Amino acid sequence: MTFRRSLLAAAVAVVALSASITASAQNMVLKSSDTHPAGYPTVVAVENMGKRLDAATSGRLKIQMFPGAVLGEEKAVVEQVQIGAIQMARISLGVIGPIVPEVDVFNMPFVFRDIPHMRAVIDGAIGQELLDKVTNSTGRMVGLAWMDGGARSLYTKKKVQTPADLKGLKVRMMGNPLFVDTMNAMGGNGISMGYGEVFSALQTGVIDGAENNPPSLFTSNHYTAGTKFYAQTNHLIIPEILVMSKVTWDKLSDADKAAVKKAAREAQLDQRVLWDKSVADYSAKLKAAGIEFVPVDQKLFFDATAPVRAKYGAKFADLMKRIGDVK
Repeated sequence: MTFRRSLLAAAVAVVALSASITASAQNMVLKSSDTHPAGYPTVVAVENMGKRLDAATSGRLKIQMFPGAVLGEEKAVVEQVQIGAIQMARISLGVIGPIVPEVDVFNMPFVFRDIPHMRAVIDGAIGQELLDKVTNSTGRMVGLAWMDGGARSLYTKKKVQTPADLKGLKVRMMGNPLFVDTMNAMGGNGISMGYGEVFSALQTGVIDGAENNPPSLFTSNHYTAGTKFYAQTNHLIIPEILVMSKVTWDKLSDADKAAVKKAAREAQLDQRVLWDKSVADYSAKLKAAGIEFVPVDQKLFFDATAPVRAKYGAKFADLMKRIGDVK
């Protein structure tokens, strides 16, 4: 009898321990990384997502935000997300492309007509299709949502209105052959350079300009390094992506997975409101600081970059046509 009571007690203890493990697995603090600084639209949107998720799951799921690359640069963060050491991250497509090549279609110059066109694409079937490709890849990440990275335009020391005006100008581009080739096709001399080197390179004349969106131009202080003109080429409109570790995702109940997806979709829409306000605010600050916003004929730059789309976009021809057909 004593043996049977001991066996029963042991069984009860195992069940209790199992229940405890299950319960603790459902109570998670999701560490989320972003290279952008505190207060940046993507950071605030994910922080707001955390508040919604906390409320929707009665506190089972919370998000702890780590902005400013404190958990590492994006390539290192992706590796940590893949093993579950970091649960979520907002990352650029450059580090996802080697894992899911299809997302590189968004890196094509002028693949989007304008910001509303880009948003229609990421909000619709194509956007979901590419999120699903990330989820179903071997990358051990779940594609949750898209974030607006704005339109990238040229800021230079010399006024640029046409591709001919770029002749002889050295312009920093992100470290991707596609982007360097884009600048070369537009008429300039594309220079691959780390973002942290741009300010001193502008000051010392190593480069004559760079390209980015207005919030980044202002917060980087590049506008104080001699670049007085902002030519509104909008040559690159590249969304960013919010991902979750597959390791973490697989620990969630179906109900909590649904809650995460809903909160992520709301974050996608929330972020663009924050982004539009940020662009307006920083554009006003740049103009007040004496930066001249220069309107351009975008068709000139679109036509000039046709060889780049032909070279890098051939494998995405069908997808690019579908993107172009989105109204």
